[in-house]
Parts: sequence; structure tokens; C-alpha cells
Amino acid sequence: MRKILNIKNISNAVLILFFIAIIIVPSAKAMVLVGLMKAGLFSPDTSAPAAQPLRDLSGIQFKDINGKITDLGDLKGKVIFLNFWATWCPPCIAEMPGVNKLYERFKNESDIVFILADADGNLTKSQKFMQRKKFALPIFSVASEVPEVLFQGSLPTTIVFDKQGRIMYNEAGAANYGNQKFIEFINRLKTTN
Repeated sequence: MRKILNIKNISNAVLILFFIAIIIVPSAKAMVLVGLMKAGLFSPDTSAPAAQPLRDLSGIQFKDINGKITDLGDLKGKVIFLNFWATWCPPCIAEMPGVNKLYERFKNESDIVFILADADGNLTKSQKFMQRKKFALPIFSVASEVPEVLFQGSLPTTIVFDKQGRIMYNEAGAANYGNQKFIEFINRLKTTN
């Protein structure tokens, strides 16, 4: 019995249980990702944004919890932060603290709009998630077709448009949007016409 319960075997068992928890429990996976983001990994790369124009953002619509429709075409002249996410998605959950930090930094600025589009379209569930996590992020459901150039189905996906409606950032996967580099990126977009 003493040979089985030695330090090496116990530490190996704990390590195996840790990895099983990460695989099975989405919130455990999200916690690991949050820790990696805080360590500096998963930083969004804004160094060389390739501006990609869309012909027209009109008709790309999102609906808030009150039923109000927001059309991206009506937001010309504003910087748009668009994030596709889901409550069951560990990378989405992991990046929410950073997204919330970014939102808190810019929420009172009229020339910046945040749209967090719940890929499942269950705004009641999304609202409860936001309240439980104490996030004040504006949630929407998709209310129209979304061009594949914007969203190909990977969660999370984040797109940032400049004031002319050009895609300045488009990435699938979790990132820390609350870091100083990304805040500076949004500030640059905000001040350029």
C-alpha cells in the first residue's frame, strides 16, 4: 500500500485529474485560458491591419433583448467592435473579462459601438450569463444574414470596423481585448477619419 501512495503517484493522479477536468468541464478550460491571457498569451495582433472594404454594411442586422434592430449600415462614422460568442464556449467565456474591460473603457464614447452577438440567439440565457458574471456588455442576436467574410462559424470571432466600415481586425479565437495595445488600437481608429 505504501508503494502505491507515494508522492510521485499522488502528484501524477492530481495532474491527470486536472487535465480531465479541463477536457470535460468548460468553466475549468475557461479558467486556464484566462490565466494564460493574464500571462500575456492570446494578445490580439493589431500591428498590420489589412483594411478590407465591404461594399455596404447595410442589411447586416442585430437585435437586442428589447427587440430593437441595429443595422451596421446605420453606424457609418463609428468604430464597431463586433464579437460572435456563446455561453457554452470556453474560449468565449475566457475572453469576456478582457472584452468587458475594453467596453468599460469606451462605453461612454458615442463614436464607438459594441455588439456582442450570441451565436445561439438565446438572449435570455445570455443576459443571465452577463448578470451572473457582473458584465455590462450589450448583447444581441443575429437578425439577418451575415456575410462569410465576417463570420465563418468559429467561436469566438471578433471584427473591428473603422469609421468608413472597413474591416481593420478580424480574428477567430480567444484574445485579451482588455490589454493596452488593443485599447491604443481602438483609440487610433477613433481619432482617424
